[in-house]
Amino acid sequence: MADDEVVEALRAVARKRALPPPATPEAVAEAEEAIGFPLPPLLRRLYLEVANGGFGPREGILGVSGGRAQGSFWDIAELYQDGPDPSGNIPVGLVLVYDWGCAIWSLVDFRDPAGFMWCNHQGELWPQGMSLAEWLTGTTEGTVTVNTMLESQPASPVS
Repeated sequence: MADDEVVEALRAVARKRALPPPATPEAVAEAEEAIGFPLPPLLRRLYLEVANGGFGPREGILGVSGGRAQGSFWDIAELYQDGPDPSGNIPVGLVLVYDWGCAIWSLVDFRDPAGFMWCNHQGELWPQGMSLAEWLTGTTEGTVTVNTMLESQPASPVS
């Protein structure tokens, strides 16, 4: 699915769910500055054009400042700055965006414009083999779940 199609599909979801309003350009710029990488273009568009978080699986991904919190996590930049991985196993530029629960996180690689997805489970990290667009489409359609993510865990994850 092309970025425009993902944006339109998530706009349709946003109309059915009570999502926060889109992020301000200033909030997006602050997140990029705090993280040290630009947001992948699709994620930037979604925050600015659809909602400041809340889209994606279940209660949705974290937003930037002023957006949708998830549990005790307020936004992606705050979480990134707080050092989400005390072990140091998460490389710079991988940003936690969704907490599946049970110490399972989905991360977006901000180092690549496609925003490839990674999974972190109990300190083990591995690539999901899909872009942010594919991940959002799959989680919205129900084909990407916490179980499919864990099933993709290689025998020797990156750690």
